[in-house]
Amino acid sequence: MGALDGKVAVITGATSGIGARAAELFVEEGARVVIAGRRRERGEEFAARLGTAASFIRTDVSIEPDVAAMIKHAVDKFGRLDCLFNNAGDASDGSGIVNMDMKHFNDGIAVHVGGALLGMKYAAPIMMSQKSGSIINMASVNGTRAGYITLTYATAKAAVIHLTKCVAVELGPYGVRVNSLSPGPVITGIFGKAYGIEADVADRDTDAARAAVGDFGSKVQPLRGIAEPDDIAKVALFLASDASRFITAQDLVVDGGITAGRTQSEMMDNFALFEKELGSARRGQ
Repeated sequence: MGALDGKVAVITGATSGIGARAAELFVEEGARVVIAGRRRERGEEFAARLGTAASFIRTDVSIEPDVAAMIKHAVDKFGRLDCLFNNAGDASDGSGIVNMDMKHFNDGIAVHVGGALLGMKYAAPIMMSQKSGSIINMASVNGTRAGYITLTYATAKAAVIHLTKCVAVELGPYGVRVNSLSPGPVITGIFGKAYGIEADVADRDTDAARAAVGDFGSKVQPLRGIAEPDDIAKVALFLASDASRFITAQDLVVDGGITAGRTQSEMMDNFALFEKELGSARRGQ
């Protein structure tokens, strides 16, 4: 018996990375899944590989008619909607405040925040009428920590976390749960895409990103190793399942301990530097 037997889920950004792994896992656990994404050929091939329990619809989550059609497709195809995983995202503009391009900023907000909002707008009436449902919004540790990534991305993810709580208190009386999921660094193609690598290539080859992320993680992450899409997909599965039936309005952090504070090794290095500088100052007196 699967954790999602009889359930229907929509997953955005599901043609690669965390979304694709979540789609595979949800199908393995008994769900019927609508795979939503912008790459039609890739999405159709992926859905065909997953079999009759999966269906693809091309969706740009920043476009309202696309999102409305996505939710309608799920109900028309599978008869209901039990889970919406608002996972779609992109590599946002890397400019700081002085050089911020407002079009790039607004485009990033439209995908990360607007996409989640639109998904909930069209999923909510269906779930409210069913008196049940689980909505999962992809956030990030960057929504509560500054300085790790671009201003646009971090701002958008902070908005997603609070949007999640606002909608959770609205939909709770109808039996609908709304939570956000905040990973730390995860090995996906988004790193390559941020540096201009073609999307399909970046998704297939994450080796370059693996080395960079691993080096970064070893400095700021208490747990050793690098998170994979499967690590995050399994948490999404928990939030989609009845095992989390009394959890709502929460931001579930899956970051290897980054948000707990500085690692002991980092602090020991800092203390060693402090002692060295202090010793030099004393000798100079």
